[in-house]
Amino acid sequence: MSNSTKYIFVTGGVTSSLGKGIIAASLAKLLQARGYSTTIQKLDPYINIDPGTLNPYEHGECFVTDDGAETDLDLGHYERFLNVPTSQANNVTTGRIYQSVIEKERKGEYLGKTVQVIPHITDEIKERIQILGKKGTYDIVITEIGGTVGDIESLPYVEAVRQMKWEHEDDCIVVHLTLIPYLSAAGELKTKPTQHSVKQLLELGVQPDILCCRTEHELDLTLRKKIAKFCNVNINAVIEARDAESIYDVPLLMQDENLDKIALDKLNLPAKSTPELKNWKEFLTRLKNPTSETTIGLVGKYVELKDSYKSISESLIHAGVVNNTKVNVHWIHSDKLTSDNISKEMEGVDGVLVAPGFGSRGISGKIETVRYARENKLPFFGICLGMQCAVIEFGRNVLGLTDAHTTEIIEDCASPVIDLMAEQKNISNLGGTMRLGAYKCQLTPGSKVYKAYNTDLISERHRHRYEFNDSFLKQYEENGMKATGKNPESGLVEVVEISEHPWFVGAQFHPEYKSTVANPHPLFAAFVKASMK
Repeated sequence: MSNSTKYIFVTGGVTSSLGKGIIAASLAKLLQARGYSTTIQKLDPYINIDPGTLNPYEHGECFVTDDGAETDLDLGHYERFLNVPTSQANNVTTGRIYQSVIEKERKGEYLGKTVQVIPHITDEIKERIQILGKKGTYDIVITEIGGTVGDIESLPYVEAVRQMKWEHEDDCIVVHLTLIPYLSAAGELKTKPTQHSVKQLLELGVQPDILCCRTEHELDLTLRKKIAKFCNVNINAVIEARDAESIYDVPLLMQDENLDKIALDKLNLPAKSTPELKNWKEFLTRLKNPTSETTIGLVGKYVELKDSYKSISESLIHAGVVNNTKVNVHWIHSDKLTSDNISKEMEGVDGVLVAPGFGSRGISGKIETVRYARENKLPFFGICLGMQCAVIEFGRNVLGLTDAHTTEIIEDCASPVIDLMAEQKNISNLGGTMRLGAYKCQLTPGSKVYKAYNTDLISERHRHRYEFNDSFLKQYEENGMKATGKNPESGLVEVVEISEHPWFVGAQFHPEYKSTVANPHPLFAAFVKASMK
């Protein structure tokens, strides 16, 4: 292990969804602002190889990196906060760890030894933790461990942390995120769940260095003293993590609590200069003081679980800030949309975004939405399947191809305007086999997308198997739907737009994966701007 890299582990106790990802991203943001190159990785204890085949109801959206890794949605937070792209190495699952160990065992790399959780699985985990550090590009690697302490799945990860702390005690610290619930009947905050959580960590041989306490109310000095005393943690290292108005407030709240300073102190690193976070504060000021409001209808089939479209809703927030407008998202369930109720559902909507997805459920509602937006000149933005629905709708209602469809839904449809990509035809495994990661796209000068990006060559991330069927392209272009973005190598249609429409754009790629606080995505910004009119 190179002594130049320091490691911070973020664990969670009591309950899941406490916001380990946001705390990790906020700490990383502060360390980055102090001049330390910092990255974050997520270790997920589930046995899936990656979240690519998981239902969004299970795990929220699947985030895709430039190098084509299908990862946990927390990596989206890391990128949005740090403005630095993540990669395959930033997300590791138990499935991947075991797969790797079993492959080594099959090749005979363990020299006939009995393969066990300790040392073989834990060594593999430690190796994955250190991959980013060994590259020498980062001063600090923050590792967030999914789940909660005490889960059977998490045990090997906590053990790997214990070993790393023991082997490199000056280079590793543990930040434990825990809950201080408020009992309204008693009218007080309770520290017992936190005490139990830390006790569980101690039973596993890990003493947390810093405690971040999630709470709805202020942690007064008495409570902090009590927590410090029962959990063997210095009182200064008991951090209040109050509920915030927006996740983008958290870095500043953590700065007020000196989280970054305490972490550097414990790692024996100089504090350097206090970060000003000027651009971040400007972003927050604009976020909180919009001069107008805009309502965007987001049409999808998982809208009851907002995390399924996390990157899209965050991209809309960023785009709102660019345009000094508050974007209100009106979540619309595509399952429930019909030609009879569409105009009622679209009441008060300034622009409509049709979300990505797979499978047949809710697709007719999406196609109905496209028709409504096209006929009523409502600003429209379709992403991935949303773009494909725009192509299907145009085929049916403008070109008169009544049976236009995607072969994903009807394999032998007569007008397959969306079809399986050639290289996908012989694939039987579903995991990690799509067109994934960053690809270049050539834009048509003068088009709406060209004006949004203000350049003719872009790179965007993909996650799909089906594509616009080129044999229909001439027919579409002659009737007003133009392909204004194409892959320069394969000629694959990436963007379609209707030039006669105020703003009608469908993109085969996923622009939402690249929007950050520092660089809001130009397509979202242009879409929100068009909706404001």
